[in-house]
Amino acid sequence: MSPRRPGFHHALVGLACSLVAALALAEAPCRIAFDMGSSGIRAGHAASSVTPRVGIDYLAPLWAGDGLEPVVAATINALRNLPEEGRFPESCARVGGGFSAWRLALQQDPGRLTAILASIEAASGVAILVMPPLQEGAYGYYGARQLLGDRLKTSHILDIGGGSLQIAGERTAYGEQLGQKVWHQQLCREIRQADAACTLQPLSEDELAAARALLAKNLAGVRAALPERVTLTAISRTVSRGIRPVIERLEPAERADGMLQGSAISAAIARVEGQTGAETRALVDGTGANATYLLSGLLLVEGVLAATDGEALQVAEVDLTNLPGLLADDHAFAWQLHYGCYLARLQTLGIDAYASDPATCR
Repeated sequence: MSPRRPGFHHALVGLACSLVAALALAEAPCRIAFDMGSSGIRAGHAASSVTPRVGIDYLAPLWAGDGLEPVVAATINALRNLPEEGRFPESCARVGGGFSAWRLALQQDPGRLTAILASIEAASGVAILVMPPLQEGAYGYYGARQLLGDRLKTSHILDIGGGSLQIAGERTAYGEQLGQKVWHQQLCREIRQADAACTLQPLSEDELAAARALLAKNLAGVRAALPERVTLTAISRTVSRGIRPVIERLEPAERADGMLQGSAISAAIARVEGQTGAETRALVDGTGANATYLLSGLLLVEGVLAATDGEALQVAEVDLTNLPGLLADDHAFAWQLHYGCYLARLQTLGIDAYASDPATCR
């Protein structure tokens, strides 16, 4: 019997509906989940509103070629200590969702990552699964529906993290390793022939055109993944705490309805592309925006709107995590009972190991 489940991608994008139904029909089981992205870990329990968290930079050692070994000890400590901080029950099943940085580690060296995951599970009791981008998008949409309810008026959400980008709706989703930090690193490498810490500005007109062309190439798969009409609500702080306050400073009229117009984003790019880093820091002072990532972030959102034929996007201020979706995911917690089998499949199936069927393990 094949370990792959048929209709995997359909199952992923339908997760929001199935999770809602599951939670409505059954009492929440005793579970602890860990949302493990590029910048740290957040822990959640099915019956608690507390979300203890810790910051860990997972991308820096990966980009330096050191793998995840430098952050293993900090990871184990977090997985042990965060449930205690949240006063979660000790006997619950424990699963970690490894997202953008963990996918990058898998791409770099599957065997190396598998050994690290085995050591972390042995030391902490937490089974970390490397989650496909579409699964992460489904978690994001599910969480946004929970938090926003009727305020979510658009067909899809846009979630830009440090390592990955997701556009997710009820039935279709798109995911790519193109988060804020990853995209900035690409621009540094392609335009400045430098590492992730480069200063992009000022950009010449030719360099700006090259950046837009590179982004269009990166997002070429959006239309195939999202064939229907797409409208977007941006739910990440990259937009709500970074881009929006700067545009509102430049264009006060943008505060009127909570929408960000594509024309205003392009105008902001034209305003800052020729600035020095110091000039941009002065512009964003007091807004909460990170000057280093402002121009690359503006280009990223502009590119997403172009890829989805959108003219504007709604912005929502929410503290969104992948925890509600992960806690409700029976399939993920089934792997906790067959973790050795999962790790073996991770080496052979790669990212598709999650989608395979734990029941076929021997």
